[in-house]
Amino acid sequence: MWNPGFEFLERSQALVRGYRRSLCVHSWVHRGTEQNPGLVLGLDRGGSCRGMAFRIAPDQWDETIDYLRERELVTNVYLERCLPLQLADGRTSKAIAYVVDRKHMQYAGGLDAIAAAHVVHAAKGKSGPNDAYVFNTLAHLQEMGIRDHWLEQVVGEVERLRNGG
Repeated sequence: MWNPGFEFLERSQALVRGYRRSLCVHSWVHRGTEQNPGLVLGLDRGGSCRGMAFRIAPDQWDETIDYLRERELVTNVYLERCLPLQLADGRTSKAIAYVVDRKHMQYAGGLDAIAAAHVVHAAKGKSGPNDAYVFNTLAHLQEMGIRDHWLEQVVGEVERLRNGG
């Protein structure tokens, strides 16, 4: 959300209903290993999610979608969907989003904050420690003025584990 990797005309906070941000995907490479998988974020069913929406220039659409598909569909743990959303100014729109495939072997949904924190605390992958990814994500959300109570609970629990709790 803070570094989308593509050109855009406009960025706005947005709310998607029916999906929530969740550490619901096992990471076997970047934030963990197959023997000790980490967790990365995905959109999972239920609740709502506040995030960012990006408006793309029509002449950049195909290039942007190709880039997103290459980035998000590497292991096919995500499904591409067109979801309705509400922008911060009240306008409604539809957007391409990538939601977790609950049938995929990397799906790790259903963890509570304590269980997720134990996984995050113990995992490390090619791109570094899993907890650094989670802490960085929460910091960026806070910078954008987005609260994520569940992720805050996970971070609090990881901090407790770091301190020997």
